Amino acid sequence: MTKFYRSRTEKKMAGLCGGFAEMVDADPTIIRLAVVFIAFVTGVVPVLITYLIAWWIVPMKPQ
Repeated sequence: MTKFYRSRTEKKMAGLCGGFAEMVDADPTIIRLAVVFIAFVTGVVPVLITYLIAWWIVPMKPQ
């Protein structure tokens, strides 16, 4: 099982979407668009809170 890390190279804010894209071998832009879509569908606040908590918990990828 692969471990989830925040990306050091594919990041706009915290690197969470880039890290997830690296983990599943997908395009980071598609993951970012999916997060924005989910935010608009469910409401921005739950996604924002989840993103901030993940930013705090998920470690950066080792160099």
